[in-house]
Amino acid sequence: MRCRECGYYSPRWLGRCPGCGAWQSFCEEEGGRKKAVRAGEPPRPLSAVSVDEQTRLSTGIAEMDRVLGGGIVPGSVVLIGGDPGIGKSTLLLQCAFRVAEQGGKALYVAGEESALQVRLRAERLQTVHENVLLACETDVERIVSHIRESGARAVIVDSIQTTFLPDLAAVPGSLGQVRECTLRLAKAAKETGVPVFLVGHVTKEGLLAGPRVLEHIVDTVIYLEGERHQSLRVLRSVKNRFGSTNEIGVFEMRAEGLAEVKNPSRLFLRPQDDGVPGSAVVSCIEGTRSLLVEIQALVSPSGYGTPRRMTVGVDYNRVVLMAAVLEKRVGLSLSNQDIYVNAVGGVKLSEPAVDLGIALALASSFRERPVAPRTVVVGEVGLTGEVRPVGALEKRLNEARKLGFNRAIVPDGGLASDNSRLELCKVRTVSEALDQGL
Repeated sequence: MRCRECGYYSPRWLGRCPGCGAWQSFCEEEGGRKKAVRAGEPPRPLSAVSVDEQTRLSTGIAEMDRVLGGGIVPGSVVLIGGDPGIGKSTLLLQCAFRVAEQGGKALYVAGEESALQVRLRAERLQTVHENVLLACETDVERIVSHIRESGARAVIVDSIQTTFLPDLAAVPGSLGQVRECTLRLAKAAKETGVPVFLVGHVTKEGLLAGPRVLEHIVDTVIYLEGERHQSLRVLRSVKNRFGSTNEIGVFEMRAEGLAEVKNPSRLFLRPQDDGVPGSAVVSCIEGTRSLLVEIQALVSPSGYGTPRRMTVGVDYNRVVLMAAVLEKRVGLSLSNQDIYVNAVGGVKLSEPAVDLGIALALASSFRERPVAPRTVVVGEVGLTGEVRPVGALEKRLNEARKLGFNRAIVPDGGLASDNSRLELCKVRTVSEALDQGL
């Protein structure tokens, strides 16, 4: 017996499927699970496996190559998710065009759009190329056949939720269909060495829809993030078997598609000559890249019994922690104040090195005193009010110098030399940082 919804096998009929919880979903299947076992390759020592010098395939987009770890690994399966309309199909169609420009064929499998719709979008993006092959198909068996016969160097399936396996009696998009279709495509990718990109739908929480095992099957999982009312898009890797998961790629949405942002720090900053209370510039590390981001804070008396705490792009718990440290160790009365903190540009900061910048922005807004102009702030803050050293301090300071900053408030004892040619204000506590910065 086999479940029509998820494909769960059982030697007898069951009223409720243990796999997906569906009722009355078991049906008979001819042949059951008894199939002839093919003779496979015998086990061999790991040291005997030859390593071919296979170069990664470049997508032609440097920011995407960075997130993938230097390019596409042959035979890998990449799952990309994001909110509807964020630019997933646009980015992958641009990648297909860049691969075609390098002399290879790219197969774009559209399951949600017609051939005319894809052509109109390609004309708008100026990505029409004879080496970009288009197939409007949802049958996985036919898609696998196209992968083996088309000679494509890269395959894009948009989206995995629209594909189905005819042998599985379940509707497309169900748990069983999504899992089985992904397994078939992953097997084809490993056997042919052709990398496959899968577009996945997301839930209301922004997570990939479908079974969690979907993320375990693929080699790389990346998210395209951003706000609809902003042009900035951030490509972030959350799983990568062939590279770092800390890298990000920054794009700007334009009429002609997604354009790479070579120096994202300039998007997150405003001119630093005019001092405004409640603003501080911090340096964060994303993979191998140093970013300078402006943090804005607004502290105002609360008109209600319980003060409000709201954050955008910054960890809420870190902001509450910094407010408690400022009240206990510095003496700022923030318990009756509403606190709002925002990271400019739509970027999301989670690194502890931005703690000191958050604290400085909060104190600046509370005291109505701007932070010293052209000053960058770096440091992790502990519960006792001490400022702890952070990693990659040299890289952070060099990036600040390139963008015109001439002063930096850094932890005392950090590995910073005078090579950055910045005025270093080394501090041990938050109180010292406020004295130096305000």
